[in-house]
Amino acid sequence: MTGIPFDAPEFDDHESVVVGSDPATGLRAFVAIHSTNRGPALGGCRMVAYPDGASAYRDALRLSQAMSYKNALADLPHGGGKAVIWADPARDKTPELLRAMGSFIASLSGRYVTAGDVGIAVEDLDVIGETNPWTTGRSPERGGAGDSGILTAFGVWQGMRAAAEHRWGSPSLTGRTIGVIGAGKVGRRLAKHLITEEDARVLVTDPSAQAIDALREELGGSIDNLEIVADAAEVLARPLDVLSPNALGGILTHEVARDPAFTAAIVCGGANNQLAANDPAIAAALAERGVLYAPDYLVNCGGVVQVADELLGFDLDRARARVAGVFDTTRTVLDRAKAAQITPLAAAAAEARERIASGTRARFAT
Repeated sequence: MTGIPFDAPEFDDHESVVVGSDPATGLRAFVAIHSTNRGPALGGCRMVAYPDGASAYRDALRLSQAMSYKNALADLPHGGGKAVIWADPARDKTPELLRAMGSFIASLSGRYVTAGDVGIAVEDLDVIGETNPWTTGRSPERGGAGDSGILTAFGVWQGMRAAAEHRWGSPSLTGRTIGVIGAGKVGRRLAKHLITEEDARVLVTDPSAQAIDALREELGGSIDNLEIVADAAEVLARPLDVLSPNALGGILTHEVARDPAFTAAIVCGGANNQLAANDPAIAAALAERGVLYAPDYLVNCGGVVQVADELLGFDLDRARARVAGVFDTTRTVLDRAKAAQITPLAAAAAEARERIASGTRARFAT
């Protein structure tokens, strides 16, 4: 694993980055711990066939920093961390590799608590949990909270309502046209909230026919306000009030931000790393056009709130009440951005850094 410099811009004064390797199972992994000032680092584990080790390393760094910010803005007693397995989940995932990953995480003695992410499902976390007691997001049969998409979608909806209030003077989304990219466990539930509880008109795209079928099943008979479109490019080109990215990141490029055909007044979704290459200049370009961008780590914290609550003995009502606070936090960040004449991205980062700095946990020497 070469080409992983400490001076990478993503490093951002991380507390530690640990490399894990197990030749017997093929495990190659990183755990990045950005901060434990507020408590043990908490963040998901993803399994991706990265092109090289440097790409896996940088992704772990970006995501762990975002988890620090997300956990702070959600007012959780956790810092931010992320685990990355450099492997193809369709080809390389085995119980033995997952148990080796669990042992690797367990060697950190609780400084990092893992959960699910891209390529790692609830059933995989059950296996990781066999060798790592610091595992959340497990199945209810194993004492876990199960699918975290339920509260992630709820939190994105609350953030969208706050953005609507900031932009249009009312949190109501009734009659608005909302483009939802991704109909997975977050996107389909968000679409249901928007259609059945807001009476919004929703355009949805997803390359998976199964995901679209699951969405239709989720909605039951409430499909009059639903339109399935071909792909993300078509969603971006349609007249929209709100764009909601809920698939993989990088959807917001400089080209999209400057495209006259892109008409959304608000961007608010559950996908991580929506700005291509995490480039803040894209957020600035959106702001220059009057597009209100609600940063992903501000609004998509529902899943991490859910798995954090699992550590206390999961209570859905308690976790949902905390996620409802996304509305007020989003309003605080957007008001701060307006008052300081900065982007919501800069305002969210400043708010998060202040909360992290106020933590009482001492840094670990590494």
